[in-house]
Amino acid sequence: MNRTDSPAPACGCCGQPPVDASRRRVIRIASASLAAPLAMAALPAAAAAAGDRLVEEDAEGAPQPLRLSDLKPGKPLVAWPLDTQRGAPRDETRLNKIVLIRLTEAEMAADTRARAAGGVLAYSAVCTHQGCDVKTWLSKEKALVCYCHSSKFALLDGGAVVGGPATRALPAVPLRLEGDQLVIAGAFTAPPGGAPA
Repeated sequence: MNRTDSPAPACGCCGQPPVDASRRRVIRIASASLAAPLAMAALPAAAAAAGDRLVEEDAEGAPQPLRLSDLKPGKPLVAWPLDTQRGAPRDETRLNKIVLIRLTEAEMAADTRARAAGGVLAYSAVCTHQGCDVKTWLSKEKALVCYCHSSKFALLDGGAVVGGPATRALPAVPLRLEGDQLVIAGAFTAPPGGAPA
């Protein structure tokens, strides 16, 4: 019998042969991918607070509060809540990402219109299925879609699921206007983020 045919020595504690390095690597990768949804669920609760302004996610330089005129009708914009006391975005967790869109108020369901400010609606930008970004507007369907698994949400009707694997509506954020600045008026209507698998 040559070296490659000889059985691997058994582990002293359990009597099983040791796991080779390549198998160990596969097990680590599989464990990490299974743990990802649980890690998303374990993130701290979103800290967006009433009175926070909103700032564009990709803005350069000092954060500038968004104004009603900064939103073009039917074009989503991803924003962070701005902690006005610290003068900094609340970007410690991606669960604070908010998608804003300006739509026609007359088309909104009554409870949705009550959360709007100047026709601007605010929802979590994190899909309720597995936590991917939700920011693509389908104008013909009047739905926001997740690029990962194509869950679709009817923003005119409270973020209700209208397609794809998501089973929970997008959490909404009530807004108000102070002058022409968009201001968060209350907490998310439900915890943002994807459901653990």
